[in-house]
Amino acid sequence: MTRILSPIFIALIFLPETASASEVDLLEYFSEGGVAVVVIISLSILFLSVSIERLVHFREKYIFSHELLDQVRALWGHGEVEKISQLLISNRTSLARVLGFIVDNRRQSFDFISTGAGEIASRELRKHQQKFYALSIVATVAPIVGLLGTVIGMIEAFHVIAFSQGMGNPTLLAGGISKALINTAAGLGVALPALGMHHFLKYRNASFSLLLEQEISQLINDWFSVVQKQPVSSTAVDLSEVNYAN
Repeated sequence: MTRILSPIFIALIFLPETASASEVDLLEYFSEGGVAVVVIISLSILFLSVSIERLVHFREKYIFSHELLDQVRALWGHGEVEKISQLLISNRTSLARVLGFIVDNRRQSFDFISTGAGEIASRELRKHQQKFYALSIVATVAPIVGLLGTVIGMIEAFHVIAFSQGMGNPTLLAGGISKALINTAAGLGVALPALGMHHFLKYRNASFSLLLEQEISQLINDWFSVVQKQPVSSTAVDLSEVNYAN
């Protein structure tokens, strides 16, 4: 089970090629690693859970839909605002929520619509970013826990040497140090992929943010260019006055 769930076994790559299976027993090493290894394994499970959830649910189809945007543009061009509202209700993307705000506030000023749409888009992406913040915690905490486990292990190793009068037997010290260093290897084995995944998701978040900003800005400019960015009276302007041709 541990072999499947925990990425700390990536450390196997760095083991000497001359080591045999009898010389390297990972389960024995990790079982003797102490509480620190248990904490690191828990962090690795958190890392895998968050990563899988974000890779599944933080994709473009949940943020932006070119098909939806084309449909809304076509309906707006024919003045079918009610159909737009119905279409947006059935769509669960972040784009749909931004478009819903624009349609509901179409009689407001250009600045009001532009600012409000930007705030909604930003809030949508911040919600997604918050969901993978745990990866940053894992990347920060895992190596520190590993280092703490190593220090404790080294103390225990020298403690054994001190009270066993075994300085003439270097295997006592070497064995203790080897078991202590497994904590550092485990911590780094979890922290590195967690840090990489965190930066990958940050890049994806920035890409989606840029895509939303570009498309929404272009759409607002196209739809409301005729009002010349001035406040519009709800009784003075109808949809028929909007330049749908743009």
